[in-house]
Amino acid sequence: MEQWIELLKANNYLGIKQYLKKGASANESEENGESVICFALRYHCDLEILELLISEGADLYETDNEGVSVFDVAVTYNNLFLIEKLIKDGFDVNKSTRRSGFTPLMGAVCYGRIEVIQKLLDMGVDVKARDGHGLTAIDFARKMHKKAILALLQGEKDGTV
Repeated sequence: MEQWIELLKANNYLGIKQYLKKGASANESEENGESVICFALRYHCDLEILELLISEGADLYETDNEGVSVFDVAVTYNNLFLIEKLIKDGFDVNKSTRRSGFTPLMGAVCYGRIEVIQKLLDMGVDVKARDGHGLTAIDFARKMHKKAILALLQGEKDGTV
């Protein structure tokens, strides 16, 4: 995984292409289960690199050992390209893959991802879904004092962002 991390940190498209040509797998993962595509998101790799990894078979439905999905990581790093692709491909935005029950909407709230929240709301995401502690996305917005997001989640028209 060291070679992958080096190439991804450098945003090295040609190096990645050569590495794949030599037989590297776009589905390699670290011991905690974090995949190449998740590292690419973490290091804010260019769209061309994400597209290359996808074309080489990167599993977009993979989760790490804690159940954190590629979609969750895309939300964390605000990668609208991958979020939109996964939604278009049928990713269930109401299903938590995490052991904690923490949903993608909750992640978007915690990271302040307004565009993602709006996209999820437009898709009919369940704002009342609860995590393993019984908390909703609205509870997270309240706890974190995110008034504009709280207004958005509650459907208030005057909730300016």
